[in-house]
Amino acid sequence: MDFDLVLRDVRLPDSKPAQPATDIGVKDGRIAALAPKLGGSTREELKGGGRLVCSGFVDTHIHLDKACILGRCEHTTKRNPHLAMERVSAVKHTFTVEDVIERASATIEKCISHGATRMRTHAEVDPKVGLRGVEGVKALIDKYKWAIDLEICVMPQEGLTNNPGTDELMVAALKNGATVVGAAPNYDSDRAAQIRRVFEMAREFDVDIDMHLDSGASAEELDTLLVCDLTEKYKWDGRVAVGHVGKLATMPFKDLDKVARRMADTGVAATVLTATDLYLGGRHTDHNVPRNVVDLNYLTERGVTCSIGSNNILNPFTPFGDGQLLRQVNMHAIVTQRGNDDEVQALWNMATASAAKLMRKDDYGIAVGGPADLVMLDAPDAITALRTVAPVLAAYKRGRRTVTREPVRLHRP
Repeated sequence: MDFDLVLRDVRLPDSKPAQPATDIGVKDGRIAALAPKLGGSTREELKGGGRLVCSGFVDTHIHLDKACILGRCEHTTKRNPHLAMERVSAVKHTFTVEDVIERASATIEKCISHGATRMRTHAEVDPKVGLRGVEGVKALIDKYKWAIDLEICVMPQEGLTNNPGTDELMVAALKNGATVVGAAPNYDSDRAAQIRRVFEMAREFDVDIDMHLDSGASAEELDTLLVCDLTEKYKWDGRVAVGHVGKLATMPFKDLDKVARRMADTGVAATVLTATDLYLGGRHTDHNVPRNVVDLNYLTERGVTCSIGSNNILNPFTPFGDGQLLRQVNMHAIVTQRGNDDEVQALWNMATASAAKLMRKDDYGIAVGGPADLVMLDAPDAITALRTVAPVLAAYKRGRRTVTREPVRLHRP
């Protein structure tokens, strides 16, 4: 068989240690063959030298619309409260569609350079910013389709029931490009009403739900349970995700176990935004500061679909970041103290297969007939790649090269 591309002498995420390396043959944007020493001709060839090749990373939760605004936001010397939402809100009037496109493009290109090939970006609407954020990130769908599949989750960051005009903007966005509906009830005067309204929108437009939920220093007034109840009532299982959920990190395991099993039974997934949750959480105390990060391995072991996302980059919510999703997962492993091989493998899945499942991407994975969305890392296997935050050396979208990074060379005397 003739190929458009062959990746030679590579290892797959599920390769056993003693298993020989394989070749991946690509034709017409899809994986056409998986076997050692593939014959036939090819237009492009890349020698892997025993390195890992996986399907591209899946970033389930990022905010491209308000990335890279740190320089225009007021700084604060206060540790508590962080005032992140207020500081962003104060500069929304400076957002234009062109401004959003410029900042979001710079951010998404960093994500692409670190191996992301699928992404869900949250974009907020309210009377201050209107639809400018949504329109800006919508422009990126076509602009970057050569490298990444992008979908938009519209959300009301500053409240819905208590913020007149926001509901209409949410509906307008769902009619014009947004394919997921989100929520942020912590900033609403009636959290339950916002959650119920978002479920109404999801049913009306037949879209998935992805909520910012249950950030806080105690597990009182847990909204996740209401989300589970509504997911079950409306048979939206497998179509609902809750992000942050820092309150779950405050619960004893015997109590968390009940919530985790309820989430698993109703098909509600969880996403943790490790850098943001660490940066914003625990500000209610000046000593013995809690980590505010949910142990996703614990949830996964009880049947919850879990992912880890980039969330905010270079803004008051997270004044750090470069779009390297693998670094976020590595950070999560460290802060939740999960270091055994099986635990690290489960965490790897939270940026790959499990993240794709959360987004209902049934064609994810390296298999004959599947899309040739491929990433080569400078590591021999997934566990080593995550432990070392291995750099991406090459990436392909539908068989076309999108990223090249040369391996580091030491110039010895």
